[in-house]
Amino acid sequence: MNLFDLSNKVAIVTGGNRGLGRSMALALAEAGADVVIVGRDDQLNKKVVTEVEELGRQALGLSVDLRNVEAIQQMIATVKAQFGKVDVLVNNAGVSSTNFALEVTEQEWDQVMDLNVKSLFFCCQAAGKLMKEQGFGKIINLASVAGAVGDVGISPYTASKAAVINLTRSLSLEWARYGIQVNAIGPAYIKTDMNNEALENEKVLNKIVGKTPLNRLGQPSELSGAVILLASDASSYMTGQTIFVDGGWLAQ
Repeated sequence: MNLFDLSNKVAIVTGGNRGLGRSMALALAEAGADVVIVGRDDQLNKKVVTEVEELGRQALGLSVDLRNVEAIQQMIATVKAQFGKVDVLVNNAGVSSTNFALEVTEQEWDQVMDLNVKSLFFCCQAAGKLMKEQGFGKIINLASVAGAVGDVGISPYTASKAAVINLTRSLSLEWARYGIQVNAIGPAYIKTDMNNEALENEKVLNKIVGKTPLNRLGQPSELSGAVILLASDASSYMTGQTIFVDGGWLAQ
């Protein structure tokens, strides 16, 4: 028996049309899952849908405003109608804001917290209701090393990711009785579109690499092992945990 086999599983990946989301969506498909790509850009969704289908899996692209709770509920209903179930939800959609704490605006704070925490919670809730009916399900939230330790210039982001880590624990306790496992992945600095501009600053890049024991940035594909583990039977006795994929960042 292959503990990592995801054949006949249905996975939703929010923010699945680029960066970490795209990489995780393709990893899930390679492991056998049918994948629903959720992102606001239809054209990007279609590209990843095609990539999933080229791997021999079924795929669906959904343009969803995850800041709208009714839209989230409709997303789950649409997936249930087409696939009959949701085995895995990967809450990857997120945003960051770079500014010193004394300069952070209310708009910046709300933008980060609305998508990284509020939307994530209501995605968990909507999927959790269906998973309770099913008697099974796996939810994987994207946290960050910034949720476990502080950092300078990204205070709303660090607050949001700390919330994700503890929310993951709380939901795991409430929903274990329903056969729902809730875990998280906490990356360190992975080169993606979201942080590309910041990492083009040589001073910033050298500071990050210099603080990383493996002495380099991570690649999106390096989350593949963690997401397949948490989506598969290989993690059947794990819940409430955050797996840090951080190049040794938190070992210091």
